[in-house]
Amino acid sequence: MSEQGHIWLHIKNHTAFVSFYHSASNSFPGHLLAELTQTISNLNDNNDVNLIVLQSEGERAFCAGASFDELLQVDNEQTGEKFFSGFANVINAMRKSSKIIIGRVQGKAVGGGVGLVAACDYVFAVESASVKLSELAIGIGPFVIEPAVSRKIGVPAMSEMTLEAETWKTAEWAKDNKLFTQLFTSISEMDEALNAFCDRLSAYNPEALYEMKKAMWQGTDHWDDLLIERAKISGRLVLSDFTRNALAKFKQK
Repeated sequence: MSEQGHIWLHIKNHTAFVSFYHSASNSFPGHLLAELTQTISNLNDNNDVNLIVLQSEGERAFCAGASFDELLQVDNEQTGEKFFSGFANVINAMRKSSKIIIGRVQGKAVGGGVGLVAACDYVFAVESASVKLSELAIGIGPFVIEPAVSRKIGVPAMSEMTLEAETWKTAEWAKDNKLFTQLFTSISEMDEALNAFCDRLSAYNPEALYEMKKAMWQGTDHWDDLLIERAKISGRLVLSDFTRNALAKFKQK
């Protein structure tokens, strides 16, 4: 597998399985975020697809968020805004998608990975899939993904996750707070249930699914601008002395 990572698309029974991979715990460098955004957007015009399943490869990590290596290379506000806009673009593509998006979470999710989960319309997960928003620990914050996470779990739970930046939340906590929809003891059990669910849902009227998708995301049209404004905040904060010192400590570990 390429060290640069890849996006893989497979269509079966009116369901598009979109998989992502990167050797660093399925984290996202900018080029992979751009490819994922384009892949999801392109499926809007595919009339043979009624559903999208978003998943990652491997068994340990669903997504470790944005690439730490690229974060370390940010040296001005413009580059910072571009870096943090990567997840903004993916989340906006997911909410504007004409397809229902099902999340398959087979491992831990951190930062932007939590944002991806929150932007799914329905989520299958295993009991070992704990979640964390660690951004405040390095002097920034989950500004870009906050609207998606707050929409799904509410502001109180979002605040709890954000302020407890070094604490993993269990999969049970995530399900109780509606980030996950269904929990399973094993990946094989999850996949069996997910495939059965997709077979049922993909047989429904595609027009009804599309209208339901629009209804579920009503009131989010302003996110095109909002998430980019949030990216600017993170792009500025990442240049602070606090964040630079925190990143230097992480790099030494």
